[in-house]
Amino acid sequence: MACAVSSAQNINEALRYGTENLQGTARFQAMGGAFGALGGDLSSLNINPAGSAVFNNSLFTISGSNYHTNNDARYFGDALITKNNDIQLNQIGGAFVFNNTDSNSDWKKFTLAFNYDLVNNFDNEYYVSGSATEGIDTYFLEYAGGTPFGSILVQEGEFLEEAYLDIGSAQGFRDQQTFLGYYGGILDPETENDGNTNYISNSIYDFVDQDFLRRTTGYNSKFTINVASQYKENLYLGASLNFHSVFYTQFDQFTEDGYEPNSEIQRTTFDNYLETEGNGFSFTLGAIAKLNDNVRLGGSYQSPTWYRLEDNTSQRINSDLADDEINFINFNVVNLFESYTVKTPGKLTGSLAVIFAKDGLLSFDYGYQDFSQSELRPTNDPSFQTVNSQIASDLGTVSTFRVGGEYRIQQVSLRAGYRFEQSPYANGNTIGDLNAISGGIGYNFGGSKLDFSLSRSQQDVSERLFNAGITTPAMIDRGIMNATLSYTINF
Repeated sequence: MACAVSSAQNINEALRYGTENLQGTARFQAMGGAFGALGGDLSSLNINPAGSAVFNNSLFTISGSNYHTNNDARYFGDALITKNNDIQLNQIGGAFVFNNTDSNSDWKKFTLAFNYDLVNNFDNEYYVSGSATEGIDTYFLEYAGGTPFGSILVQEGEFLEEAYLDIGSAQGFRDQQTFLGYYGGILDPETENDGNTNYISNSIYDFVDQDFLRRTTGYNSKFTINVASQYKENLYLGASLNFHSVFYTQFDQFTEDGYEPNSEIQRTTFDNYLETEGNGFSFTLGAIAKLNDNVRLGGSYQSPTWYRLEDNTSQRINSDLADDEINFINFNVVNLFESYTVKTPGKLTGSLAVIFAKDGLLSFDYGYQDFSQSELRPTNDPSFQTVNSQIASDLGTVSTFRVGGEYRIQQVSLRAGYRFEQSPYANGNTIGDLNAISGGIGYNFGGSKLDFSLSRSQQDVSERLFNAGITTPAMIDRGIMNATLSYTINF
């Protein structure tokens, strides 16, 4: 293992940890997450921390979800469907309500709540296959340009895998990829002198057949500690401290063949593995006002989240022209990168709810975030400066709309919701808008409640196979169906 001085982080880090696909309790999901002016649900604390002051009694809720992901992926016209199924305990929490016995006080009650929510489930997989006009040589040639040939050569008495780690540690990711391309047989220097900085491809093709698998696992979770209070009869105030935990793995498997008969290379494999682990912190402030018996207004502010993350990567490559010892560079040879910070944007939410006595309700939330304010730190790192410039130019503002309704028939509650989230990209194409519909049912036993929801989200995503070289992305129509069951005990 070796610690690399320059990392391969990119704009994906800001989006991966800045975008929340919050599931929450079954009631929360069934109503599209439109709880900013309602409260009364543990997952509502993620929207407005004043929501816990709406509880009339102490309670405990636990939720489990089945995630079914359908990826319809197209690459150079070829379409493949990959399906994934996953079961998670996605929410658990409780609230303690303390009524103020002092009748002269304007503060009617205080609430202390805690809640765990799965903010994002990273378990996913997709596969693409197609006949491309750009080969993997374009990836290595893009990194190799300007790299002195002498700086990537194995030194006398040095093992190939040692040189790979040493170059990554001392010289950085760009030189390391040039080294991998050269000893992997993909490219050669134009002239074999130490000062050469120009490289040529060893493969000949008009079209190449490519197969690519990406499998991701992990989670982004949030543990919330919340305090809230009711002031007089019409105002609820709350604040939360949020502790985030991240674990993410990404395995990419790439195979390329179909070169011209006179090409010295007839088959190339290039696999990559990334593991990220870390934690983060944010805080939330909010208020809910009852204008009358029927109308409530809510407002909240979620601070930026500061994530402290550590990456490690490993690679393996092979081709017809690869060095005989190339297999010693494998997933057991690990690059460790220096820890870094990702700052995701804060969020403002405004909410409106209309209550129809005990018959039901309608609720609406509007959220606003500016993803161009995302940032990788330290900002004096040249590679992070490049990424931050791309973030500022490519990402934009995101508006989120959530609408939910509930209709009660004695102990039974029928629910439905809709969620729309604008693309974080200014062009609206790299990642499309997200649309989600939901529905559910609940039954109140008196001392406890059982809730069930079904929700489906759809989003078009354009994903490049590699961060350099091959420019044609895989176009993915991603649909996620969630089935969630929650059980609540009242105390």
